[in-house]
Amino acid sequence: MTVEEAVQVIRNGDRVVFSQGAGIPQVVPEELLKRREEYADVEIFHMLRPGTVGYVSAGMERHFRHCAAFVCAGTREAVAANRADYMPCFFFEVPHFFRSGLLPVDVAVVQVSPPDAEGFCSFGPACDYVPAACEAARVVIAEMNDQMPRIGRTNTIHISELDYVVPCSRALPEAPPPAIGAVEEAIGQFCAQLVEDGSTLQLGIGAIPDAVLHSLTEKNDLGLHTELLADGVIDLIERGVINGRRKTLHRGEHVATFLLGTSRLYEFAAACPEVALYPVDHVNHPFVIMKNERMVSINSCLEVDLMGQVNSETIGLRQFSGAGGQVDYVRGASLSPGGKSIMAMPSTAVHGTVSRIVPFLSQGAAVTTSRNDVDYVVTEYGIAHLKAKTLRERARSLIAIAHPSFREGLMEEFVRRFR
Repeated sequence: MTVEEAVQVIRNGDRVVFSQGAGIPQVVPEELLKRREEYADVEIFHMLRPGTVGYVSAGMERHFRHCAAFVCAGTREAVAANRADYMPCFFFEVPHFFRSGLLPVDVAVVQVSPPDAEGFCSFGPACDYVPAACEAARVVIAEMNDQMPRIGRTNTIHISELDYVVPCSRALPEAPPPAIGAVEEAIGQFCAQLVEDGSTLQLGIGAIPDAVLHSLTEKNDLGLHTELLADGVIDLIERGVINGRRKTLHRGEHVATFLLGTSRLYEFAAACPEVALYPVDHVNHPFVIMKNERMVSINSCLEVDLMGQVNSETIGLRQFSGAGGQVDYVRGASLSPGGKSIMAMPSTAVHGTVSRIVPFLSQGAAVTTSRNDVDYVVTEYGIAHLKAKTLRERARSLIAIAHPSFREGLMEEFVRRFR
C-alpha cells in the first residue's frame, strides 16, 4: 500500500518503535510529519538515528514525543529541552523490554529488502532490537526498500509476518569515516599493545576505534564480536588480519548487531558471507560475550575520576549520548578467559582547556562504568591498569596519563586525599 494508507493504522497514544542506524525508516517518518495535525501523544522509540530528526523539533511535542534509549546529535537538544525523554538501559535489555511488556509496542516501523524466492526479507544493516519489536508489535509496517542490501544469512523476517508493506527506493544513511589526528594515533598504538594475537575485538565508530585498527596490521588471527561494525574493519578483513579462525564462539564469523558507515561498508557486508548479524540480546549479552576467549573491548568515554569511575554519556546533567553497549562489553570481557576492557579517550576536551581525568566527576554526571568494573584506561600519554589496584594506586596511575598541563592540579587533590 502507499505510505499515506499505511500511517492510518497509527493511533493517538500509540508507542511506535523505529529501527535504528542505517536501517532507520525514512518514508513513514516523513509522512507522519506531513500529517502531524492528525496525531496526538504518539511516542516514537528508537536509539541511534543519523541526520535531522524532524519529529523532535520545537512545536512537535503535542503530536510526537521521542523516547530515546540512546541520545544522538539529532535528538540531543530536544532531550535537553524536555521535548524528548531519555531512558537509561543496557542495550542488550531492549528486546526483553518489548517481549515482556515492560515497554509495550503498538506499531513497529522497519526497513527491509525485497523478499527472496522463499519470501524472506532482510533487515539489512540493522538487526539489534528489530526482530523483537516486530514480534511484540500489534502492527508491523515495513518500508520495502529496493536499495536495501541483504546482510547476514539469518537477519531476516518472512513477508507473511509483515502487516503492511510500503514500497520505496532510498539510499541508506551514511556515516563517513572521521579524520585521525596525532592524538588518536597515539591512543591507537597504546591500545594495540594490549591486543594479543588471537584476540576477539569489540570496537565502536569514530577516530579512536579506527586508529586502533590502523595499529593492528601486524597482529594475527583476530576476531570480531562487536555491537557495531563500521568501515574501519574492512581493510583488516581483506588483509586477513581479522579472520575469526581462533574465535571460541561463532568461529570464522564477523559478528555484529548493526552496521553504520558508508556505502562501501554496506556493499562489503552484503558480499561477505562471514559477516553475521544477530539480535542484540545475543550479541551484547555479557554471558555470551564471555564465551569469546581473549575478548578485548575498546570503548570511549567523556571523563574518568581519580577513583576510576567512568562517565561516558553526560556533560553534567545534560544527556550527551547513552550507555549503549559499553557496560555489556566491559562485563563480558572481564568474564572472558584472558579478556580485557579498555576505556580510550583523549586526555583533554574543548581544545585542550579541560582535562578528561578529573578529581571528581562533574556535578550531575552519570557513572556509566563503575570503578569496580573498569580495567584499562588509555590516553595519548599511556596506559593505566586499574584492576586489583587500591584507590591510591589508581589515582597515581591516572595522573600519570593525564595531560601534563593538568597533572599538578590533580596531584594537589591526590595529596589532600591520600597524604
